[in-house]
Amino acid sequence: MTQAITKDMTMGSIIEKYPIAAEIMQSYGLHCFGCHVNVFETLEQGALGHGMPEEQMNEMLAEINKAAGSEPENESEQIHENKDMPPIGLTETAAAKLKQLLVDDKKDYGVRVQVMKGGCAGYTYNMEFTKNPVGDDRVIYDHDVRIIIDSKTFEMLRGVTIDYTETLQGAGFKFSNPNAKSTCGCGKSYS
Repeated sequence: MTQAITKDMTMGSIIEKYPIAAEIMQSYGLHCFGCHVNVFETLEQGALGHGMPEEQMNEMLAEINKAAGSEPENESEQIHENKDMPPIGLTETAAAKLKQLLVDDKKDYGVRVQVMKGGCAGYTYNMEFTKNPVGDDRVIYDHDVRIIIDSKTFEMLRGVTIDYTETLQGAGFKFSNPNAKSTCGCGKSYS
């Protein structure tokens, strides 16, 4: 039987085709699949370049191939649906900050919240103001803030709470995701 994934494949292409590989790479201490060079760097270059012994790299590769054999064929099967969890929600602090930003910009927009491939842990959160939903977007309201979510992202965000914090290290929106298996130290990505 030939391997679906080889050490000569780029980390970006492996994660794109087999997202479960990100979790396995992390368990072996390899986190560089989320950085900008993952489209150029092969699995072998990334692993050996970060000091992983070749034997351990081969063990990781075998585990990724084993998992890839049972990987769901379409991405929607990978989402752990939990219909009991509420859709995405905002804390009062996050809602107040979003309303303030909209007033300051004199815009009658909603906020698009989505999950995108990337980041240190495989997926990253993105927020941006947008005027109208498109296609099969879902629109929900929380604290009188219009939240626009594309249908592909909706289940990945089910149960997420968005807060806004200001600390000495900086200010920003923080995502608490009960669906995340692990999160990165940067706080902006998860798997």
